[in-house]
Amino acid sequence: MDIKTASALHRLRLVSAPEAVSFLLLLVCSVLKRTTEFNAVPAMGMIHGLLFILYVIFWLLAWNRAKWSFGTGVLYFVLSVLPTGGFFADRKLRRAASDAVIASRARNAGTVNA
Repeated sequence: MDIKTASALHRLRLVSAPEAVSFLLLLVCSVLKRTTEFNAVPAMGMIHGLLFILYVIFWLLAWNRAKWSFGTGVLYFVLSVLPTGGFFADRKLRRAASDAVIASRARNAGTVNA
């Protein structure tokens, strides 16, 4: 994995968890709006909207750089529209990044010893 691909995946991972948290907070704010006088939906909606747009931009860049299959690309998008999907995306991306680092170290160790 080259540095640009790793960077694209890292950016997607960095925005996935905050996007999931903002989605959950937006759902809580929606319930509070309907059950109390508290109305933070406009502010939370804007924050979540910005994070979602960032997620989609970083998702497109990561899909392009990582050369994901159609199914993998769609999976990461579907995870963005599920309330807790961003947490699963973060976990999958972290695992993929650590696997890539291990594979890179193994390749480097193989070329150094050869």
